[in-house]
Amino acid sequence: MTDYTHLRLERTGDGVAVLTLDNPDQRNAMSEEMTSSWVAAIDELDADRSVRAVVVTGEGSAFCSGGNTAWIASEPEATVDELRERMLPFYRAWLSIRRLEVPTMAAVNGAAIGAGLCLALACDIRYAAAGARLGVPFVQLGMHAGMGGTYLLPDVVGAAHARDLLLTGRIVDAEEALGLGLVSRVIEPADFLGEVLATARGVAATAPIASRLTKLALADGGHADLESCLQWEALAQPMTLATADLQEGIRAVREKRRPVFEGR
Repeated sequence: MTDYTHLRLERTGDGVAVLTLDNPDQRNAMSEEMTSSWVAAIDELDADRSVRAVVVTGEGSAFCSGGNTAWIASEPEATVDELRERMLPFYRAWLSIRRLEVPTMAAVNGAAIGAGLCLALACDIRYAAAGARLGVPFVQLGMHAGMGGTYLLPDVVGAAHARDLLLTGRIVDAEEALGLGLVSRVIEPADFLGEVLATARGVAATAPIASRLTKLALADGGHADLESCLQWEALAQPMTLATADLQEGIRAVREKRRPVFEGR
């Protein structure tokens, strides 16, 4: 297992990989070391065909407090072009999780703020522990949103809620986040990670080819219109009908057992 700085990568043995942001003293702020570790870990997961679902969470009381403010404000004399050349690689490093073909889940165990919430938004599904707080208070720091916030947030919660959160910069609790559609479930802290991992194991147990194609179908807001959807499904569904996994799924239903999918 590779050792990463400010990041842990663990495999649970059932197709699930867990990425834990591990800099609790800084509320898991995105340090340069953590950023480098993140890119390397995503590359490792991308190459590992045994991984069928990925969970992202934080060590300690926070999920991720966002970018390191000392780093953000460290070059007050820098030009706009110089800062742009600095920020784009940072954004792309953290958003690299979006290139994983398997389902990804953010287990928001505590505060997810600014770029930290954007990381959760970059995952396919978000679950929050009761008591977690989420928000994008960029304007309250005197800065424009970054790391895909103005794309990812409207995609998840819709334009009206995104305007509210981005223009006010207000922080919401887990229950309000659930009502906004920002997270899919709120779970009590004592059972939190265990329940998320159980869900991830269920996802990992589904047919890998069907899962990957479904994720691709839903990417970036999904299809442009119904006809585009039908054209895609008329190709993607036959691809899965031609797999051994489909035959295994049908047999399992008839035999009243759980299917064992092999991704072929």
